[in-house]
Amino acid sequence: MQTYMNNPQAKSERQEQDSSRKVRIAYFIMVHHKPDVFRAMFEKIYTKDQFYLIHIDRKAKPETTEEIQLYLIQYPNAFILESMNIVPGGFSMIQAELNAMEYLLNVSREWDYFINLSGEDYPLKSQNIIRMFLTANRGRNYLFYYDQKFYRPDTLQRIQNHFTELTHKISSLIYKREFMNGVIPYIGGKWFMFTRETCAFLINNKRVMDFEDYYLHTLLPAESFFQTVLMNTIFKDIIVNDDKRAAIERSCFSKNQYHLDLIESLKNSNQLFIRKVNDKTHESLLQYIKESFLVPLNEIDEIERELKREDHNNNWS
Repeated sequence: MQTYMNNPQAKSERQEQDSSRKVRIAYFIMVHHKPDVFRAMFEKIYTKDQFYLIHIDRKAKPETTEEIQLYLIQYPNAFILESMNIVPGGFSMIQAELNAMEYLLNVSREWDYFINLSGEDYPLKSQNIIRMFLTANRGRNYLFYYDQKFYRPDTLQRIQNHFTELTHKISSLIYKREFMNGVIPYIGGKWFMFTRETCAFLINNKRVMDFEDYYLHTLLPAESFFQTVLMNTIFKDIIVNDDKRAAIERSCFSKNQYHLDLIESLKNSNQLFIRKVNDKTHESLLQYIKESFLVPLNEIDEIERELKREDHNNNWS
């Protein structure tokens, strides 16, 4: 008698069920202040069957750290990563994210996507909608990237100079050096959604260590490390040039008009999160997020949109 594992038909059915299963997300959230804002966001993304890893910056006030730790006790699938001192512009943010990937890979085999968030991010859609989106697009990575030499030559000094991260800042003592041989540098943003397989590659592949050694001494590597690693490996074929984040920027013009324009932009997009939400966020925007939270995402052809963006960038250059 054949066992389930040896039965080809049963095995095929199991693979089909697995491919149709709604993905599970492992969230990594970096916090350094405003525990009340963090709590509001956490409660909107929390489900019992996903995973949550929180990093509280070592520079955070003791009362902030204690408040968040006490709050998380009630959630058995929420974990706290060993605290690091995150230096703005340094490699420490990347190191914390790599540590988080390794931690979560060891915690469970049952998650499919790693999403990084800050304590002031907020979901634009429910977990059900976000998970349905990732299930439909299973196997793709999401992050912004641009060819650094071609589109952002003004930033090349960040990687062509040797920088040293000190305890609270980047050293002003720098010197020029050659970039990595045979590698094309890329730049983009700090936020991403990676598959489990991508995370396993990033923490286990020896070639990635070469990138780590180099980017350890660059400026603002959080905007270029993952882009450069993945775009110079076979993972370039599964990257969608989008991080699925909207952002609230400081506006020098009419705040009302800015938020009306932002809301209109959100209506025509399929963004999943919004950055820089706090107690000063415009009421009209908060109301829109509340009203549209359970509204399904717009149907947008990711590939077609990316081709249009590439065409636009080529014409612009």
